[in-house]
Amino acid sequence: MTGGRAINCTGLCNTAVDSSVKPLVFANFLAPNMTSVYAALAARVGRAIGVPARLIQGDGFEQLRDGSVDVAFLCGLPYVRLCAERPGMLYPLAAPILDEARYQDRPVYFSDVIVHRDSPFSSFEDLRGRSWAYNDPDSFSGWLLVRHYLVQIGETETFFGRLAFSGWHQESIRRVHAGEIDASAIDSQVLGVERLRNPDVASELRVIATLGPSTSPLAVATAGVPEDLRQQVRDALCDLGRQPEIRDVLASGLIRRFTPIDDSAYDDIRQVLAVVDQRRAPSSSAGTR
Repeated sequence: MTGGRAINCTGLCNTAVDSSVKPLVFANFLAPNMTSVYAALAARVGRAIGVPARLIQGDGFEQLRDGSVDVAFLCGLPYVRLCAERPGMLYPLAAPILDEARYQDRPVYFSDVIVHRDSPFSSFEDLRGRSWAYNDPDSFSGWLLVRHYLVQIGETETFFGRLAFSGWHQESIRRVHAGEIDASAIDSQVLGVERLRNPDVASELRVIATLGPSTSPLAVATAGVPEDLRQQVRDALCDLGRQPEIRDVLASGLIRRFTPIDDSAYDDIRQVLAVVDQRRAPSSSAGTR
């Protein structure tokens, strides 16, 4: 495997698996604050199916195209784009059901618009002419859904006075907290995890608008993974919520359990994309990573 960084999964990787079998390579293409969670879950899945497993931090979608990654945790937007680019390249396996009442035991999440606690803003419309951080042009919750909302209110990206590319949700959170940027839209799971891990920072932020719900990011298998192995991985992911010894790991990522998911579940993202895909996406030169 080339590219990416292997993640240590202490305690869960030292399991009795068949070392003669080619390792199953998982990759996290989601926020870095979920990497340790998915590393532990990948190791647990490998243990359940008797196959060595390791997780890397994904560093480009070419890893999905060339099959150097077997299973990926991926945002729904690149999933639908990659499926359109090459049908049959990715196979949806499962999506997390998050552990808060607002998710209503469904595989959905939200885009929470955050500002500093001491700012004067109380609604999205108050952000006209203000600075905005987006984590990635390929992010659904961090940018595409925001662009869709702007269409709904008859605006364009020029609604904001300044756009800054942050590179990831946690950096957007940091910039808003530091007063460097007025607002940003954050994946609600990422924000929830930050509240658990950094309550002092989270307590100085406010959510002034919520977009969604939308279908959650998902686990996918790439084309080179045999069908029977894909099914085993799906079953193992969906069994995690029934294992008491892994519940603390799931809880650290706000995950209650995983549920099987199919391609049609992402039609909501396709519909949003259809509305905004012809509009110019901001360049990464708009800010610094």
